Amino acid sequence: MRVGVQVAPALGDFADVRRAALMAEELGADVLFGWDHFFPLGSAEDRTGRHFEGWMTLSSWAEATSRVEIGMLVSCVAYRNADLLADMARTVDHVSGGRMVLGLGAGFRKFEYEAYGYEFGSAGERVAQLGEAAVRVRRRLGSLNPPAEVPLLVAANGPRALRLVAEQADRWHTFADGEQLSAASRVVDARCRELGRDPGEIERSAFVRGEPREVGPDYLGRGVSTFVVLVEGPDFDMAEVRRWLAWRDVRNG
Repeated sequence: MRVGVQVAPALGDFADVRRAALMAEELGADVLFGWDHFFPLGSAEDRTGRHFEGWMTLSSWAEATSRVEIGMLVSCVAYRNADLLADMARTVDHVSGGRMVLGLGAGFRKFEYEAYGYEFGSAGERVAQLGEAAVRVRRRLGSLNPPAEVPLLVAANGPRALRLVAEQADRWHTFADGEQLSAASRVVDARCRELGRDPGEIERSAFVRGEPREVGPDYLGRGVSTFVVLVEGPDFDMAEVRRWLAWRDVRNG
């Protein structure tokens, strides 16, 4: 099992965000994630909090860190041309020395789309856009010079998006828990078998909160192997990260 840390580039100075990212690596996190939002999470009406653009932040982490995997959890495919997105990920991969994970998602915050001039569309249209982007990203990554082998993570829950996970993803991030998580995992497994793919090839991750010894075994039993802890400003408290890393080390022996 592995532990990821998502550091929100928000509600603090950039020095605070950078310090939190470096601390996550120092503590021993396996993956360091950013996010692709334009405003802090929370109320849609509160857009006044400090916030930094995700990909520029991620690029700075690639230079500042040396060991931890880095990635976006996740990059909204509507915000950038898919071929450009592949090139961005390839470049960050080289900046980091081969530690990039490219997370893709369909997006969900309508007011962010509208604030930056993007068309939100229906849920079905956004999932279709996600599928098209994943194919284009794969194709573009294979043609760039110098190349990069970047794992593709897809965040998805609905049936159509879960089929896309089976078709395209090296890693799957789910927002479900409990029986909903088990049901979604069974869908991914079934779609993989239909495609002649081993379901075990897809690493599965989820956000977690709470006491690891109480919460963790349930997620493990439902197939999750990467546990992601969100760290937010203004304090960027690492106490929960420390607990999950300690539990990881006990479980991994």
